[in-house]
Amino acid sequence: MFPFPRSLVWPPPPSQQPMPPLLPVPDSATDPGRSYPKRHRSPSPPLSAVGPSRNQYHHRFATHSQNRRWINPDLKRRRLSSLKRQRRWIEAENAPDFSSSKGDPIVMMSYNILGDHNCRNHTELYDRIPAKFTEWESRKRLIFLEITERNPDIVCLQEVDQVQDVLDYMKGRGYDGIHKGRSGDYKDGCATFWKKTRFRLLEDDSIDFSTFNLNNNVAQVLVLEVQEGRQLVVGNIHVLFSPRRGDIKLGQIRMLLERANFLSRKWGDIPIILAGDFNSTPRSVLYEFLSSKEIDVSLHNRLKMSGMDPMDFVRWRREYIWTEEELLNAIGHLEGTKIKSPIKLWSSYASIKGPSITRGPNDEPLATTCHSKFRGTVDYLWYSAEIACLRVLDTLPIHLLKERGGLPSEEIGSDHLALVAEFAFVDYESSESDDEDTKSTDSSGVSTEHTALSGSY
Repeated sequence: MFPFPRSLVWPPPPSQQPMPPLLPVPDSATDPGRSYPKRHRSPSPPLSAVGPSRNQYHHRFATHSQNRRWINPDLKRRRLSSLKRQRRWIEAENAPDFSSSKGDPIVMMSYNILGDHNCRNHTELYDRIPAKFTEWESRKRLIFLEITERNPDIVCLQEVDQVQDVLDYMKGRGYDGIHKGRSGDYKDGCATFWKKTRFRLLEDDSIDFSTFNLNNNVAQVLVLEVQEGRQLVVGNIHVLFSPRRGDIKLGQIRMLLERANFLSRKWGDIPIILAGDFNSTPRSVLYEFLSSKEIDVSLHNRLKMSGMDPMDFVRWRREYIWTEEELLNAIGHLEGTKIKSPIKLWSSYASIKGPSITRGPNDEPLATTCHSKFRGTVDYLWYSAEIACLRVLDTLPIHLLKERGGLPSEEIGSDHLALVAEFAFVDYESSESDDEDTKSTDSSGVSTEHTALSGSY
């Protein structure tokens, strides 16, 4: 009956589809033998209940999630990477030949462990740090673990006030050591330890700066004999923090260098390693002095010598008037205003080039300490001639420290990073005797090769 095949027009459009037949409405009159229940309309809900909560789909899942706090996935905190795994050893690229040197290398650690008294009384520095990370019982476990993992031969600690805890642990690990506390109301001090199976203490000449009117900070200067028969001067210092007292800071560093130089000459010009928290940045005048550059204090304001303020590195274009007291504090005399270090020193970290993510323009670390008020480098390991740095344990990238709001953290027990370097004695005399026939000698009888080597380290 269709003009076209059924397959071309079937099914018809919805408008042309036939309506399904309506079910007959049961009627008791037509079906008296069947009874039907009465239908009752549900009562309308109150207006307060009308809304999404009445949605059947919502109710189906509400019981599962109504007690769970909703978290925005975009704001969810990223899982932080391990800090300790980021610290890697960096080898010296042009290390000299140590085939003629005596003994094994010496691993040295310098670590400001953050005194318990200072941590509890300067909470403004750690306002972004969870309280559990600033408690001594938690921090000391991490500090001791750091020392154990690095296994240094010599350990120089600063801000040591829980003395008995530290002494007990270090002695239990096979170290001998000496603690030098600050005078007055301060509780902390410096402590130097060495492995008793390898070193022997020959002399201790510690400094209490309060006896020289240079605040009550302390420093330690020791002479240690290595079992192989070599001697070494080891210095440990915590310089005054106050950024505005550049005269006292310079005076404390000057005295440490003078005392170390005196002991070195006393024991036959033995090498020197100086460790500590120097509370001065790599861009500061104090750093220039430590790196054996002559400075003229009259060209610098004592308020701007430590580099701990962003404007401290700006050079003054006029002379700054120093009082007699300030000159005596800084350079120890009133005969002129120039001063130069009595020792030629090199910074262990600056002497080994590292990645730009952890190093600054002069190859010093970008940061060795980080808290709410300051982030930068103030800790160093300095060394003199007749010894060379083989490798250093690199510091951390700045962004990792920022992620945690500073230090201490769940992995690091102090607001400073431990500096670790490996040193070796350089035996120039042996190398000279081996090549005596091939060396040239100048008119003064001094080997020109020896002079070149001495000036290259």
